[in-house]
Amino acid sequence: MRKPVPSVSVVIPVKNEVSNIKACLDGILSQSILVREIIVIDSGSTDGTLDILNQYPLVKLIEIPFNEFNHGETRNLGVREATGDFVLLTVGDARPVNDKWIEELLNGFLDDEVVGVCGQQLVPHDKDKNPVDWYAFYSKPKIFRYQLNKDEFEHLQPSKKREICRFDDVNAMYRRKALIELPFRKTSYSEDMIWARDAIISGYAIVYTYKSRVFHYHKEDSDFTLKRKFTTLYFSYRFFGYKPEIQSFTIFEKLRLIYIIIKRIGLRKDILKWYSYNVSNRRAAIKAIALFLDKTNEGDSVLDSFHNQFCGKPPIPKKY
Repeated sequence: MRKPVPSVSVVIPVKNEVSNIKACLDGILSQSILVREIIVIDSGSTDGTLDILNQYPLVKLIEIPFNEFNHGETRNLGVREATGDFVLLTVGDARPVNDKWIEELLNGFLDDEVVGVCGQQLVPHDKDKNPVDWYAFYSKPKIFRYQLNKDEFEHLQPSKKREICRFDDVNAMYRRKALIELPFRKTSYSEDMIWARDAIISGYAIVYTYKSRVFHYHKEDSDFTLKRKFTTLYFSYRFFGYKPEIQSFTIFEKLRLIYIIIKRIGLRKDILKWYSYNVSNRRAAIKAIALFLDKTNEGDSVLDSFHNQFCGKPPIPKKY
């Protein structure tokens, strides 16, 4: 039997998700916790996504031009339209692993000082998904709560700051009141990590619960990997001071890739396909790190200008 309806609104930014949005919405509507409304912000779908959305009475559709989309302010628009005490943020190509997804997020609000709870993303064991990324559980899911004052946070190492603020709006729930008082910044990427930093230095607590899980996957080409990696590094540097070390792609890593692929899919004919896919993207990621370090050595103004030109709008994965 379902529990009484808590005050939860869902906000989903979408564009051209005709292949995924039904599974996303059906998963939301099959939860042990009923939601009050589903606010979908569409930024120019042309593939039939709108036709599917119109089949769901609980969906409130907001349409915006694509050139007005950015990861922060677009989500703020949905939050302002929401009426629930809690706002769940996800994306159109994610779907819950089970019917406890929303319930486990709500359980993460351990006390009144917790303003945001983040769950986990998993890659399902599907033949069309990269087997190297398939989920594998090694321990029981835990809950982590972080709360520091501004001085404590600023004295942490950049890598620790980034670790604490690894929020992810593919699977995150917020107190709406907190998002109204502390909205997302206007940004082309990493609005969730930046918000987590803003929340921490404002004295709030955030929680991670790996009991709340969604399936989510992007098949990337090397160009997308290069730009996504670069923009992620850029925001990690600008907000946390994080700089990675230069990396190489060793023969040991290549052999390990082959081992993982064979272990997970067996001796199938697509071993070479997935090996080439992972090698290509790994090389792109290493190239992004080298490029990022080169630009940081030239100064922050050069880095800012290059990032704006190179990444532009947020990198968008191709639809397959």
